[in-house]
Amino acid sequence: MSTIGPVDGKERTLREWDFFLLWAGAAISLSEIWAGGLLVSFGLAAGLGIILLGHLAGNTPMALGGLIGSRHGVPAIVSTRGALGNRGSALPAVLNVVQLVGWTAVMLWIGGQSAAGLAGGAEHAGIWIVALGALTTLWALAGSRAWRVLQKIGVVLLLGLSVVMTALALKTYGWRELLAAPSAPSMPFMLGLDLAIAMPISWMPLVSDYTRHAAVPGRGIRGTWWGYFIVSSWMYAVGLVAALATGSGAPESMLLQLMGGHGLLVPALLVVLLSTLTTTFLDIYSNAVSAQSLFPKMGTRGLVLLAGGAGTLIALFFDATKYEAFLLFIGSAFCPLFGVVLADYFVLKRGCYVAEDLYRRGRYWYAGGVNPRALLAWAAGFGVYHACAKTGFAGGASIPAMALAAAIYLLISMKTKGRT
Repeated sequence: MSTIGPVDGKERTLREWDFFLLWAGAAISLSEIWAGGLLVSFGLAAGLGIILLGHLAGNTPMALGGLIGSRHGVPAIVSTRGALGNRGSALPAVLNVVQLVGWTAVMLWIGGQSAAGLAGGAEHAGIWIVALGALTTLWALAGSRAWRVLQKIGVVLLLGLSVVMTALALKTYGWRELLAAPSAPSMPFMLGLDLAIAMPISWMPLVSDYTRHAAVPGRGIRGTWWGYFIVSSWMYAVGLVAALATGSGAPESMLLQLMGGHGLLVPALLVVLLSTLTTTFLDIYSNAVSAQSLFPKMGTRGLVLLAGGAGTLIALFFDATKYEAFLLFIGSAFCPLFGVVLADYFVLKRGCYVAEDLYRRGRYWYAGGVNPRALLAWAAGFGVYHACAKTGFAGGASIPAMALAAAIYLLISMKTKGRT
């Protein structure tokens, strides 16, 4: 589980099917179901169209980001050193640690509250949070070889339960009734599309942490793309159908009405528990990977324990959902950042980094260890993201911010190339 230097052949054990299961497990979560329910005002037909288009647009840059790690055996934050410089990558590493411990808390809080709502009552939410925090931390400690087994078991069970949940929704309410539900969009079409794009984009600071373990470099990208695209689109659709059918956007309420009403409380509880485990362990492990890029002398296992413990404590003593706006604010920085990283890797560096130089003084050691051109383009994209979000720009925020940051970086770099 070392993150010091590129991974070697012994750590490259995951194959295409393993990546499919890994990202299918990440996609089956209450947050994805909740996000799909936010599109309820568009109605069923338009909502499904938005889900598919958004995931097509969001999955592609996510997979391209993972390709860097797959080819060179480096985690996501280390891959940013090629554009930002060996020292410049410290800023995204710090931001990623902050957002991942926060998202760990949010996911554990939602999972604990949902489990308590289905079994035991609200007063037992703390017990569920501690149990989920301990299990997800142990899952993160298991390593890539164990993930192959754990994900197969967890995801197969979750996929089966998701089929049951989907079938119940359609059987209870029917396609005709759902299609006939009135639509009165509460937001522009492109902003709805941005809700679907944002979810796969949000995994970009993490995806290479796992694709670097690909047994055959580059092969894991297909499993990553299809695993997340199919299952995340499905979970969005489940949320949309459930919100139309039940009139509720709360995942635990959807599960209670769809499955609890048919005497399936135990399967509903399994959906909550397994989906929290298969998604949240990624946050905990990647938190440790990002932290180790800042503190390379610290062991991965110790950092995993710290990340899991911190997320659990926050979930126990605070209403973690109050941090969501702050976490989204931090997360919005990664969309333009990876616009810069992808432009640097695929255009300026022609799809090639020297992995060893990403860890030491080398060709990516810009003056002072920081590339000011990349920082400037990143800052511009960050500003565009929030300007678009604040004004309700019809084109959304994620894609404009990523595209503009990439364009500015390429323009500045090409103009100054002859003078550097």
